[in-house]
Amino acid sequence: MNKIAYFDCPTGIAGDMCIGALLHAGVPLDYLIEKLNLLGISTEYQLRAELVHRNTQQATKFYVDIAADLPLKSNNPAADSALDPSETESPTFDNRHHHHHGEEHSHSHGEADAEISHSHQRHLPEIEQIIVSAKLPPRVEAWSLAVFGKLADAEAAVHGIPASEVHFHEVGATDAIIDIVGTCLGLDWLDIDEFYFSPMPTGGGTVKAAHGKLAVPTPAVMRLWETHRVPVYSNGIDRELCTPTGTAIACTFAAAFGPPPPMQLRAIGLGAGSRNLAIPNILRLWIGEKEEGSSATDSVTDVTDVRKREEGRGKFLNNTQFPIPDFQLPITNSIETIAVLETQIDDLSPQAIGYVFDALFAAGALDVFTAPIVMKKSRLGVLLTAICHPEFQDACEAVIFRETTTLGIRISTQQRTILDREIEKVTTEYGEVQIKVAKSGKTIVNVQPEYEDCAEIARVKNVSWREVHRLALQSWYDRT
Repeated sequence: MNKIAYFDCPTGIAGDMCIGALLHAGVPLDYLIEKLNLLGISTEYQLRAELVHRNTQQATKFYVDIAADLPLKSNNPAADSALDPSETESPTFDNRHHHHHGEEHSHSHGEADAEISHSHQRHLPEIEQIIVSAKLPPRVEAWSLAVFGKLADAEAAVHGIPASEVHFHEVGATDAIIDIVGTCLGLDWLDIDEFYFSPMPTGGGTVKAAHGKLAVPTPAVMRLWETHRVPVYSNGIDRELCTPTGTAIACTFAAAFGPPPPMQLRAIGLGAGSRNLAIPNILRLWIGEKEEGSSATDSVTDVTDVRKREEGRGKFLNNTQFPIPDFQLPITNSIETIAVLETQIDDLSPQAIGYVFDALFAAGALDVFTAPIVMKKSRLGVLLTAICHPEFQDACEAVIFRETTTLGIRISTQQRTILDREIEKVTTEYGEVQIKVAKSGKTIVNVQPEYEDCAEIARVKNVSWREVHRLALQSWYDRT
């Protein structure tokens, strides 16, 4: 059996999130500390981890506390123990650009601290020497050098300099070393054979770097995505979600980016980011096994083999002769974050409900629908549901409160997979109709004439809507 790791990145990826997920999956922190000590830079940092909650979900948060940021202790232990914990603990150390996830990245030092920090700004050859001299496990050494090589190549391309001259102050040399080598140590400890990653969310906004503000996604991340053809999408969150360090890790290890490969799930590791976001800020590491010889990119499973396996368990799959598609498409589709607003109403005119539909669509709703329900005391009512992108949530809430009698709205944030769509036009004997063509990659999976075009022609030409719809489809298929 091959052991598989799948990194599910709904809120992006960063080095500290990777290690947090590995710790949550069972990698001992003491093991990481012991092996990282071999790098010979242990005086520059302290490591710690704790369980935290992100939107009520528990995950492991990993911290690299840089020595320059740690509080100085006096010669009086009693005085030190009396200090307020908020004065003796580093806040989160999430402000060194490109290491930690989901923070505004700015950090200022006094003159002494600046001198210490400057001494930790390393070029690629020095970092490679640190890794090689540590005598780490062979896979860990090779992986670590490969990740730093990709990161340096990306930064070099952005700045127009050789990779050997890349100055690692922008990725925080010390914590980048810990993140990258620590991730490689954890994956080696778990004995993972294959690595897969989900599509990456783009994020948005700006971050502060050593040379000023940078637009998100940052240039190095964009370069890595371009070089490795990483599928990306917007989840509506305007934060830095994918850091260069985390992106370099993904681009080095990924056999493919896309849906989870077929596997028998054995363990889950949850690595927390620093902020609470609209959806749980957690990197989810799926660890599973697949049979030797099976392909993680197979799109269709042989129906006979499936039936035999199911019958061996005393079950019957079905009697169809059609091939049964696997749970994933071989082509990556778009993933987006949506807000779902729900409320039940039992004292509003149906005419008003119709008006609410129009008002919600005007406010930015993607879809609106109702369902009949029976409420308390056997009162008949409707369940009103509106779906929108997160940026239109407030506007849709305002419409529901203004136009209905509800006193409360339930809100949940979900992700949905959507097919790419193209609009084509066909000509029928009654007129022109737009056709919506849905694709997964280059594969056409759904073709539908636009309702309004068919309806308008049906009204004007005094023919049935179904006839216009049929002719439009026939015209499209004849053309292709």
